[in-house]
Amino acid sequence: MAEHQNSEVITKGKIDKAIELLKEQKPKEREDISDRDAIRKMRRYIEKLTSDKYGYTYDEVSEMLKGLGIHLSGSRIKYLIGELKKSSRRRHKAEPSEDNTTSSNPTTENQPTTKASSQVSAEPTVKSTKGKSKKQQAAGEEQKEKSEPQS
Repeated sequence: MAEHQNSEVITKGKIDKAIELLKEQKPKEREDISDRDAIRKMRRYIEKLTSDKYGYTYDEVSEMLKGLGIHLSGSRIKYLIGELKKSSRRRHKAEPSEDNTTSSNPTTENQPTTKASSQVSAEPTVKSTKGKSKKQQAAGEEQKEKSEPQS
């Protein structure tokens, strides 16, 4: 069990230098990446080629890439592009609604129920912020603020 054979004395100064050295290191560039990451990096260019303006098919893009040793079928490329679009849409939708749900929903649930019947029927659409732009949401907030002092 002689694990610490003739080891050099480690001083605090050496530790500090070692920490600085380790902090300065950049991530290693990986040689191989997944097909999803490859398509993510090429997405803009693939979408440009497959647009109506350029008119290439995904199979034709696949053939171009095969010449470089990237063996992905046209249907796989199309699928991965679709998945990337879905995930970016989810991310964009989640960001605005997170801000508004914490600030607007508690106030709408605690409002008095002495509103006119036309406003009560419109209330569920005011609570829902899914699919609305920030301008539409702000307009809805302004309408609520204007109607609150009257009740």
